[in-house]
Amino acid sequence: MHLSCAVALAKYGELPYKSLRRVIMPSARKKPASPKREFKTQRLELRLAPSAKKVIQQAMSVTGLAAGDLTYEGARRLLDEHQRMVLSGADRDAFLAAIRRSPDPSQRLVKALKRHRHLFG
Repeated sequence: MHLSCAVALAKYGELPYKSLRRVIMPSARKKPASPKREFKTQRLELRLAPSAKKVIQQAMSVTGLAAGDLTYEGARRLLDEHQRMVLSGADRDAFLAAIRRSPDPSQRLVKALKRHRHLFG
């Protein structure tokens, strides 16, 4: 050990490299811009069965979310699922028209069918 290190160690009681300033590198990832915060000003009262209240309380303890936040997330998921399942009028019409359309078979399909009948009877 160098004499200066021994003096520093004896003087402070710790290794000299611990006293160097730590350099913290800036993060390369930028935090996403948070949307404008919406303040909670509305109330919603519910009457629940004791078993439903217990389930909600368990979900709150597991997720760390408040009851209102759990309610919002559940409602949002249900609405997202519903919107994916329900077709608008124009979507429905386009879907039904595609099903009703019976295109003529292509030449390749006709040749393949003839070949299949020839090979397998």
